[in-house]
Amino acid sequence: MYGTQSKRDLSFEIQSQMTILRPSIHARRANIVVKFQDLYGFTVEGNVDDVNILNEVREKVRQQGKVWWSLEANKAKKKSTVPDSYYRDLTVAVEGKVTPATKQIDHDLPRTFPGHPWLDTPDGHAALRRVLVVYSFRDSDVGYCQGLNYVAALLLLVMKTEEEAFWMLAVLLENVLVNNCYTTNLSGCHVEQRVFKGLLDKECPRVSTHLEALEFDVSLVATEWFLCLFSKSLPSETTMRVWDVLFYEGAKVLFNVALAIFKVIICCLLILLLLNTSVVRDLSQVSSLQMKELELLTTHHIGDVLNIIHNTTHHLFDPDELLTVAFDKISFMTTTNITRQRKKQEPAVMAELGQRLRRLNSTNMDVNTRLP
Repeated sequence: MYGTQSKRDLSFEIQSQMTILRPSIHARRANIVVKFQDLYGFTVEGNVDDVNILNEVREKVRQQGKVWWSLEANKAKKKSTVPDSYYRDLTVAVEGKVTPATKQIDHDLPRTFPGHPWLDTPDGHAALRRVLVVYSFRDSDVGYCQGLNYVAALLLLVMKTEEEAFWMLAVLLENVLVNNCYTTNLSGCHVEQRVFKGLLDKECPRVSTHLEALEFDVSLVATEWFLCLFSKSLPSETTMRVWDVLFYEGAKVLFNVALAIFKVIICCLLILLLLNTSVVRDLSQVSSLQMKELELLTTHHIGDVLNIIHNTTHHLFDPDELLTVAFDKISFMTTTNITRQRKKQEPAVMAELGQRLRRLNSTNMDVNTRLP
């Protein structure tokens, strides 16, 4: 199970009889039953905001594997009300067209999982290029953003067909993730980074304070995590398990996983510290010690922090361990709370981006006036 256990002893059967006292919860309960029966092929009853219900969903996702991904892709295609030949037709229509997006895609193809036995081949590059180029024409506001190449590449490896990979990319960008994460100014991504920084302050205050003292901006690592959806940082099997939960619960899961990575780093470094002191010489004693949020311990330089984070993420081969931390050791977050934090951060982000654009325009005007 991947979430914190509720301390309420009231059974779901008793809750369902409390329609007068809790009508809004009863209504949401009915909706969640219909949702999972209709879209995902299994039934889960209960209040959508109850952590126990989310636990049950996560466990069913784990048992079901990747079968539901194809169902999700087909659902997205049907909801788009486009002909069955949409992807094939658009692939033909955009063939040979050159745009800034296609140029950047061509530049990024050989840098996407280099050395992979299929992706790093002419056939793999061609399939990845088609998915990315076609989507860049489907959504001109997004076009192409670096990071999508890793997401689309992993989808190609998981989905049965290239077309399904395209539709799953559409599901992610249009239904799961927040708006404007991949637009030109990355405003949505900037908002997510500010929200994450606030959550890190709350969940790992000593780590956050220490990183600030080092003048380390967490967006140096978290931007890649959020844009690539961890596909470039975590082992592929761990990433797939993260995506399983992401598709069900939405973009708030990215915050859980990002915070969990810092929690795992703290725990690993604490163990190393204890094993190298007189406090403890036996790993079996560590579990009885209270895990403290230390200051990434011995780091004194930004490079040290980056190395520790990269080494940790690249070796998180056990998805159960990471997801257990993400949902057991992190305070329960609702989509409503995250949305409230996003709205709070949006004005500052837009003001900052506007100021940056004005500086850029001013610089360009100065350059143009100096030209003969």
